[in-house]
Amino acid sequence: MVTGRKKSFDLKEACVRAAREVIAEQGIEALSMRDVARKLGISHQAPYRHFESRDHLLAEIMRRCFVDFAEHLDRRKSSDGNGDHEDMGSAYLAYAAQKPLEYRLMFGTPWPEPARHPELVKYAVHAFDILRNSQRAKYGDLPTHYAKADLDALFIWSTLHGMASIMQANVMQHLVLAPGVMPRLKADLMHKIDAALEASSRPAPKPGPTRRKPATR
Repeated sequence: MVTGRKKSFDLKEACVRAAREVIAEQGIEALSMRDVARKLGISHQAPYRHFESRDHLLAEIMRRCFVDFAEHLDRRKSSDGNGDHEDMGSAYLAYAAQKPLEYRLMFGTPWPEPARHPELVKYAVHAFDILRNSQRAKYGDLPTHYAKADLDALFIWSTLHGMASIMQANVMQHLVLAPGVMPRLKADLMHKIDAALEASSRPAPKPGPTRRKPATR
């Protein structure tokens, strides 16, 4: 026998699945509660039993994407003992390539009002904290090092996000790249991130003595 609670749960999940299908087929702009109900063959009011509005439904979809993303990053394993940000970089790019719809929903979609969806914020920040904490561990988890760790984390993230976004762009299909570029792309990117972080951690060179110009008569 199917209980009322089971029916209610199934309806909520069905609404989430239908909304994802609408987004995949027509884009985020086409998402509406009416379209979700129409796709499921239910009354237009039925989705409102679980979601106050279209934004609440979208926030739940985005929250699930961030949960999935965070779990994917948490599962990363280092095969060669290199730094944690390299493991995260590989996992980050792999997720974007394997789940482009989820990636676009997380990073290419305007958020619903965050104050009304704290769970969305919680899991989105968790994904960044994985990277930030790895940098804090590198420098020492002390307040005096937080700014440096945050700057490095933002640099790594922006670089990875730029590459992930470019790889999803249509123009990538039309670039004429030299042989061997694509297989080397990820390793080259991570190598240059390492080089940039290493260079930024070196102390600035001390200025040399200032030469006084000879007096002119």
